Amino acid sequence: MKVLLAAVNAKYIHSNLAVYSLRAYALQRCDGICPREIEIAEYTINQPPDEILMDIYGHQPDILCLSCYLWNIISVENLVREIPKILPGIRIWLGGPEVSYNAREMLDKYPEITGIIRGEGEETFADLMDIYHRQPDKKENFSEVKGITYWDEEGKVVETPPQDVMDLSRIPFVYEHIEDFRNRIIYYESSRGCPFSCSYCLSSIDKCLRFRDLRLVEKEVKFFIDHGVPQVKFVDRTFNCRHDHAMAVWTYIKKYDRGITNFHFEVAADLLNDEEIELIRSMRPGLIQLEIGVQSANERTIREIQRTMKLDQVRDRVARIKEMKNVHQHLDLIAGLPYEGYDSFARSFDIVYDMEPEQLQLGFLKVLKGALMHDKAEEYQLLYQDRPPYEVLSTKWLSYGELIRLKQIEEMVEVYYNSGQFRNTIKHLRKEFSSPFAMYEALAAYYRENGLFGRQYSRIARYEILHHFIEVGKQQEYLEWLTLDLYLRDNVKNRPPFLGENKVTKEEASAFYRAEASERRYLKGYEGYDSRQMRKMTHLERIGGKLILFDYQRRDALIGDARICVIENF
Repeated sequence: MKVLLAAVNAKYIHSNLAVYSLRAYALQRCDGICPREIEIAEYTINQPPDEILMDIYGHQPDILCLSCYLWNIISVENLVREIPKILPGIRIWLGGPEVSYNAREMLDKYPEITGIIRGEGEETFADLMDIYHRQPDKKENFSEVKGITYWDEEGKVVETPPQDVMDLSRIPFVYEHIEDFRNRIIYYESSRGCPFSCSYCLSSIDKCLRFRDLRLVEKEVKFFIDHGVPQVKFVDRTFNCRHDHAMAVWTYIKKYDRGITNFHFEVAADLLNDEEIELIRSMRPGLIQLEIGVQSANERTIREIQRTMKLDQVRDRVARIKEMKNVHQHLDLIAGLPYEGYDSFARSFDIVYDMEPEQLQLGFLKVLKGALMHDKAEEYQLLYQDRPPYEVLSTKWLSYGELIRLKQIEEMVEVYYNSGQFRNTIKHLRKEFSSPFAMYEALAAYYRENGLFGRQYSRIARYEILHHFIEVGKQQEYLEWLTLDLYLRDNVKNRPPFLGENKVTKEEASAFYRAEASERRYLKGYEGYDSRQMRKMTHLERIGGKLILFDYQRRDALIGDARICVIENF
């Protein structure tokens, strides 16, 4: 018997925790199965389908298991159609959130599929492997396996009872061979389930909230730190829903931090208490980052989607954390929710924008099978795409035309806010408009009217567009902010023409670096470099009548900007 667990990821940098957990648990629980019998293959949705097909054929599996999500289900469906043609007799099993709630429908649509694992998969996959391993040449009987929907011998669809909830601490650690995950994002799970009941989310269905043993979590987190893993993303749906668990993990990573690893957590900001906030405020800049789902500031919307959130407390917690400038905060909004029209969404946007997160993500409602939002589609006059990701097209409160405008505003926010590349210019430009939303709305209108959407631009081109967008009489005033933003991020040696001629001359720069090579007034730590090398590694610019030195070797740990010094008496 040869089993292939295949994952089709959104990007190469992603890894699929599910397939590694399935394999590790099955090898631990099932007697007699050797590691060679269960292989893992990871692909991306951007790979040519033939390339994936050829690689799967090369593994020559008897059983193929594919994990299914919004982002890969189309690729998986294409594979399901083709694989039996090249590997006759292969048994195909699917699992994951995209097939757990419409398993019968998937089997009817794709009779090539042997069966579907519904919901939590480790125990069910191990049960299947046990059957296949013990009876490799016999007709399998799956009637005793919980949590599956499958074709029986008579060609009927059979659905067994749900699988029992498992103890997370029984799942082995899957990253012992961390070298296999080089240049990949590491996903880690310390809890499953969610205490909330948000109507748009599948996590709300799993009400059995459980945690991995804290001693295991600490040991595994220490492993990541000791191996210098750049980033670990906790996939816990609400990491701080249990105070003692959150405090223990955060205290541990602070204690053993080696200045390399960043940990990402999704939290409910209004649940953060004073003790947690003080601990967060004391951490090294860049040690953790927080993702906070606000979704809407409309109180009726929040009630309707069955979400629990105290907006004033969210605002307070975000502000207190922001004071220390040591934690990247990523705040989310969702367009297309009930009772949230265009103007209401604009108000939600302004409220969250004024919290000044490092990133503000404008998401669009996905109408997921199994979620309450799906059941209420008719009531909300909710139209959405029939194809994944089932994104909203319009609602009783939001027209398709308005949604298009929000999509264009989202692009402006990504380019001019979330990139962090225009921080100072945008901060001052905001004062020219009645609200933050109005500013991005005007930017989107400028792009639309000038045919600028739908193209690829260099960073310099984005600067030039922003420069042209600014009111003619104020372009010179904002040129200094544009110049500052440009050189804070990049040591641009070919000066863009739109910045003009107010630059440091070669003679001035040469004189400064000769003096610095002997005096080291501003570039301490550059003792091993001569004036020519220092000139390549830094930049001098005249801004606002002052001579500014940009030091690219010492960047802000949180936002990545170069260190700057004002050069006196030169």
